[in-house]
Amino acid sequence: MTSAEQVTDPIYELAEGPVWDAPRSRLLWVDILAGLVLEGRLDAGAVEVTRQHRFASYVGAVAPAADGTLLVADHRRLTRVALDGVRTSGPDLFVDHPDDRWNDAVCDARGRFLVGTVSLTGARHSQRLLRVDGARTTVLDDDLGLGNGMAFSPDGSQLYSVDSVPARRVWVRDYDQDSGAVGPRRPALDLDDAVPDGLCVDADGNLWLAAWSQGQVRCYSTAGALLDVIQLPAPHTTSLAFVGADLDQLLITTARGELSPEEQAEHPLSGSLFLARPGCTGLPTHPWSGHLDTQETP
Repeated sequence: MTSAEQVTDPIYELAEGPVWDAPRSRLLWVDILAGLVLEGRLDAGAVEVTRQHRFASYVGAVAPAADGTLLVADHRRLTRVALDGVRTSGPDLFVDHPDDRWNDAVCDARGRFLVGTVSLTGARHSQRLLRVDGARTTVLDDDLGLGNGMAFSPDGSQLYSVDSVPARRVWVRDYDQDSGAVGPRRPALDLDDAVPDGLCVDADGNLWLAAWSQGQVRCYSTAGALLDVIQLPAPHTTSLAFVGADLDQLLITTARGELSPEEQAEHPLSGSLFLARPGCTGLPTHPWSGHLDTQETP
């Protein structure tokens, strides 16, 4: 069993979506409920926050472009944050889904932005997995309970995506990185004792999965065999990413916002970020293309 060390104070309501921006040795993550996008760096076994971007509502995910510009899934829109902090927002992509918001995301090798949604009212079987490529938005799924973590296989030919509740399932489908063509989805992994949340894949193709409600990160082979477990002192593990110059450290985010006062007292480190060394390496982050449609639909 791999161990993990606390590397921030327990201050995040719903920390999510960690990303390693290798060209700048920069960590990125969000606090969804606080409407925060955070930038930071690894510093002697700790994470130092270097910059914050505050938004008026929920922030689901963040992705860096090759030049360091950020794409932020900002409640119902996508927003570009330039290096000088200037923001440019795209159109409302939730006109027909007013009770939903963005959730977890990933970029493919061509910089397209894949992002899931979650209902703010608890609606199920209507959530989406979207792919945004400039002015073109493609619906990959529209029947999810809660669209969550995504990752690609090492060769990029397979897309894994999480449907958290009620399915508790990781889907997989063929994916052509050049054309964007996708195949039919099929089950890759089902959990019966926890809610799958964030997801990443290591260089060997194994799946690393945040097991919400169990305070665990689990590693599974593509055949579904459990290979490793990281136990954390925070029941709501949310997401994870391989970080550092050698991509050999695993940054794990957790949440405290959905715990009762009694549960927060029992698990006082909830809302912290943690760092583990699982003995393997991860895959580089694909940068966002930098293309954003800023035109409202009539």
